[in-house]
Amino acid sequence: MMPEKRPIIGVMGGAHVSDLDYQLAFELGALVAERGWILLNGGRDAGVMRASAEGAKSRGGMTIGILPTASKMDANPFIDVPILTNLGDARNVINVLSSDVVVACPGAAGTLSEVALALKNEKTVFLLRLDVGQAFDVYRRRGKLLPVKTAQECVEEIALLLNE
Repeated sequence: MMPEKRPIIGVMGGAHVSDLDYQLAFELGALVAERGWILLNGGRDAGVMRASAEGAKSRGGMTIGILPTASKMDANPFIDVPILTNLGDARNVINVLSSDVVVACPGAAGTLSEVALALKNEKTVFLLRLDVGQAFDVYRRRGKLLPVKTAQECVEEIALLLNE
């Protein structure tokens, strides 16, 4: 019998974030790990990527980093599995396609591109303290784009989506 595959939760967000958003990403990573899910992010040693991976590792979770470069040295110290792409921003497609669910934290254009790519590929996206305006309202109406206020609420909503 094949073992059941663990859900992969993609956590996307900016490299430059406030202390509050760093703490929120850390908490999200910790809660993802507590559920036994795998955390996937952009892998770099900055912002939401570092914070969410650090949070996951603080609870013994597994982390995957999809790096834009060809060097493992660019991964933050909390990444268990660095995936080297040498694709720059094009690696955002790999981020979202490899995730079962995407959580978008505060960020900039790169984060918005991940939201768009995830929605285009029928992934459910949770917006954690990220306002994307009205650009994706059609996905809100379809239940694919869901705002959440806290890391705890986010993880609870993901669990419902995954029937856990």
